[in-house]
Amino acid sequence: MDLKDKMILSIVQENSTLSVKEISERIGLTFTPTYERIKQLEKNGIIEKYVGLLNREKLGLNIVVYCNVRLKEQSQKVLESFEKNIGKYDEVQEVISLSGEYDYMLKIIAKDVNSYNDFTVNVISNIPNIGQYHSSIVLNEVKKSTKFKIDLA
Repeated sequence: MDLKDKMILSIVQENSTLSVKEISERIGLTFTPTYERIKQLEKNGIIEKYVGLLNREKLGLNIVVYCNVRLKEQSQKVLESFEKNIGKYDEVQEVISLSGEYDYMLKIIAKDVNSYNDFTVNVISNIPNIGQYHSSIVLNEVKKSTKFKIDLA
């Protein structure tokens, strides 16, 4: 990957709705090589997909919770079962496997505290092999980004 590819990635992270023509003008290449580079970055899985970032609060989703989960058992079968189970729910935005005190960290989005409580009571507490869970409610998102640092050197 050369500087032009990195420039494309940096631009696409900022605004994926730009046309190939607009990207090509910003990186100093013509349309065709820019288009071919973008297609190659997609083919190689470096650009996985293009998505719209929504304002959750304007959608009435007012609470973000990080829920740490400890399982009773950590066998491969139990871990796979938990991951398959928890991954079904749209409220769960991220499932991260951890080392240390907890086995997983979940990022959960809900309408309000009552909705989150309903989710924990009706979903999390009913998943087999849950040993313990601990919730941390986000008070303020000081920095929120989906952009990776790309060294343009």
